[in-house]
Amino acid sequence: MFLLQIDWDPIKFIDLGFFKLHFYSLMWITAFILGFQITKRIYKNEGQSEESLDSLFIYSVLGIMLGARLGHVIFYQPELITEDFFSIFLPFKFKGGFEFTGFQGLASHGAAIAMIISMYLYNKKVLHKTVLWILDRVVVPVALGAVFVRIGNFINSEIIGKYTGSDFGVVFKQLGETQPRHPAQLYEAFCYVFVFLILFYFYWKTKKSEQQGFLFGLFLVLLWTVRFFVEFVKEAQNPERADWLLNTGQLLSIPFVLIGLYFMFIYKPKTKLS
Repeated sequence: MFLLQIDWDPIKFIDLGFFKLHFYSLMWITAFILGFQITKRIYKNEGQSEESLDSLFIYSVLGIMLGARLGHVIFYQPELITEDFFSIFLPFKFKGGFEFTGFQGLASHGAAIAMIISMYLYNKKVLHKTVLWILDRVVVPVALGAVFVRIGNFINSEIIGKYTGSDFGVVFKQLGETQPRHPAQLYEAFCYVFVFLILFYFYWKTKKSEQQGFLFGLFLVLLWTVRFFVEFVKEAQNPERADWLLNTGQLLSIPFVLIGLYFMFIYKPKTKLS
């Protein structure tokens, strides 16, 4: 019986002649648009100006995209630094012939680190509150954005799961496969929906947003706990480390979880919110 098996062979882009519109890119655009709308509602609730919101959007987009790309290169594909350097920052492949590829290869760990740095710069230049005040609020839309990024990965047939060894799973036809794998991307996307709902609830229905660092810490704990466990059914992105007890994604997730627990239960702010 193959009732639980899905043959996945989608159209990955729309060819407009002069430009290929990738559905993966659409998922990122959707993530940023929805994130902007949620943040707008939060900023209105906090009495912040639209000018500060516009600046936040710019800092977030540049920081997250650049950090996600650099994170992938540093942690998973460092050979690009010497073999095809400009492809790191541009949506083109130069090695072996010029080709438009879009921004492929984005790491959530790099995005998280860059988000913290970009929020620090944003606070210093624009908002003048505390970095944690901003992080406690932006993690709500970021969690929702993560859902669409993983759906985009599924559309692209990337970050795939391991073979299930049964009739259950997804056959990624674009990879030339015939055996079903775990749809690890969808597992993550499904779990991230609940991460978003939990953060959304804690912000709007409790007073935890007044406890500096709590929502940011909760985000780190929830998101990277999901990532840690889903990694068990993912194919290793670094094949040479496939025999390790924990893969690269799991090892990078542990510090984020520990930092999250610190901000939730130990951290005491030195300054009060204005």
